[in-house]
Amino acid sequence: MASDDEANAVAGEVAGAPEGKNWRRKGKHDKPKPWDEDPNIDHWKIEKFDPSWNESGMLEVSSFSTLFPQYREKYLQESWPIVKGALKEHGISCELNLVEGSMTVSTTRKTRDPFIIVKARELIQLLSRSVPAPQAIKILDDEMCCDIIKIGGLVRNKERFVKRRERLLGPNLSTLKAIEILTGCYILVQGNTVAAMGSYKGRGLEQVRRIVEDCMKNVKHPVYHIKELLIKRELAKNPALATESWDRFLPNFKKKNVKQKKPQAKEKKPYTPFPPPQQPSKIDQQLETGEYFMSEKRKSAKKWEEKLEKQSGKAEENKRKREAAFVPPKENTAGPSESDKTANNNSGVADIAKSLKKKAKEFRKNEAQENVRVESYLASNEESRPKKKKSTKSK
Repeated sequence: MASDDEANAVAGEVAGAPEGKNWRRKGKHDKPKPWDEDPNIDHWKIEKFDPSWNESGMLEVSSFSTLFPQYREKYLQESWPIVKGALKEHGISCELNLVEGSMTVSTTRKTRDPFIIVKARELIQLLSRSVPAPQAIKILDDEMCCDIIKIGGLVRNKERFVKRRERLLGPNLSTLKAIEILTGCYILVQGNTVAAMGSYKGRGLEQVRRIVEDCMKNVKHPVYHIKELLIKRELAKNPALATESWDRFLPNFKKKNVKQKKPQAKEKKPYTPFPPPQQPSKIDQQLETGEYFMSEKRKSAKKWEEKLEKQSGKAEENKRKREAAFVPPKENTAGPSESDKTANNNSGVADIAKSLKKKAKEFRKNEAQENVRVESYLASNEESRPKKKKSTKSK
């Protein structure tokens, strides 16, 4: 067997090899290459395809087709010559089927680039998502890529979906334009999808997908993403921060959850291993009341009587409601109202205040008169007293 011979050969090599060397070392091709860390080499650069690399052409025919909505039919019919001319340069044939509402691209004998058919498939996908033809043709360039983000299944409620999609656009498309400038991508929001065209070199398409998904899932508003991108753009200009973490410079936005009403929890009944008692059936109830043994005539008569009783009770209740509107309201014969009582109390307080003021005036007059009398009495007493003569002593 060939496998046995190979195993014996390997065993012989290992046996004959000096000790300390493992000739069958795993991953020996993963050695660092000198051009891996060379700053002069652009690893993102895509070389332009040369037809001389594939002179024989394609061995098999590859084709892709996609459907388009009915409202795009007229525009596609008008712009199809432009699309057809752009694909013909790369050796791709295209077909527009207005009956089925589909677009088809396929390789031909003149096709040399094997990857151009994938680019042609992305072109018809963008055309079906309402991207203008001049813009969609740019996808045929090697450095241009596209990403179609499906947002229809991210939000269940239709009104909420429309609000969040408008949040992505912004007033007068200002938010969308800011995202396009910062990411360097072309973005088109149409229906349940968001079509983005750009390059993966500057991580523009990744940023667009993250912004769109966070907006539709209500994780972060697009304005906060725009602020972060602006800060990152300024930090990238400083070479000293190239090897440092930028987390301390980026804003940390915390989501504020609005308190919602908690659903009322139903009280759990105590568990019993026994099933609930069986409810009596309709026949059992008829047997209890004796209705089961009645004739059909008597049953119908009984039903009629019950119906008449219900009608009479309802008629009396309606009559009572109608007569209630004509009952006069009760007159208040108990006594003076509260407003009258308060007025009387206010008048009594005013009379008491007047009497107190009057008494105070009289008291002041009496005090003044008594003071005058006392002064006059003292003055008369001093005049009536005899004056003492001063005695002069002889020296």
